[in-house]
Amino acid sequence: MAPSMPRLLSTTPLLDFGHPSIEALVAGRGWRQWPVFDRIGAVYDFVRNEIVFGYNAGDELPASAVLADGIGQCNTKGTLLMALLRACGIPCRFHGFTIDKPLQKGAITGLAYLLAPRRIIHSWVEVHFEDRWVHLEGFILDAPYLASLQRRFPQAKRFCGYGAATPDLSAPGVEWRGQPTYIQKEGIADDFGVFDSPDDFYARHGSNLSGLKRWLYERVIRHRMNARVRRIRAERW
Repeated sequence: MAPSMPRLLSTTPLLDFGHPSIEALVAGRGWRQWPVFDRIGAVYDFVRNEIVFGYNAGDELPASAVLADGIGQCNTKGTLLMALLRACGIPCRFHGFTIDKPLQKGAITGLAYLLAPRRIIHSWVEVHFEDRWVHLEGFILDAPYLASLQRRFPQAKRFCGYGAATPDLSAPGVEWRGQPTYIQKEGIADDFGVFDSPDDFYARHGSNLSGLKRWLYERVIRHRMNARVRRIRAERW
């Protein structure tokens, strides 16, 4: 293990994998006993499909809160993914970006879309596997939600909207096979580089909303956004 790896296995206020709920999940699934490839895949699949795509109260939530919510978007699901990976002894780090607002159009509509910043804080997780860093972003959209998009837009290749930005919506490459996975990469605008933890990133760059906009988002708008996402997943367009 490289000298820098211990800090990429450590707990933080957001990566709170010592929390009883996270420890119970990891122990109950038996992930720590699995080979590394399968361990990463199991954690990845859990975050992708058992924590469904949706909008939490904010980006800077601890992993235990995301787990309790049972929903998440790129940043919150990424925090949970990192916490579970580290709990299983897998070094990982945070890579921060912004994405262009149109990527969310369709999943976000009306007032919510108007209030969203032009460039939205985004991230993916980089996992250390076989002596290299593998980018993981394809966990954001759960399989039923993605399948609904694919059925709605069957002729789409390059696609941007509804929480996806991919060169091929029909085969976006979101399954864990030991290689990078992406679902929003084509929408990236700014690259902020890598950080040891989401805590470090948010301390430097903040999050997407503040003040009155954040208050409205937390109490009203995100609930409408989540209702919209549920309709899309259920194909009630």
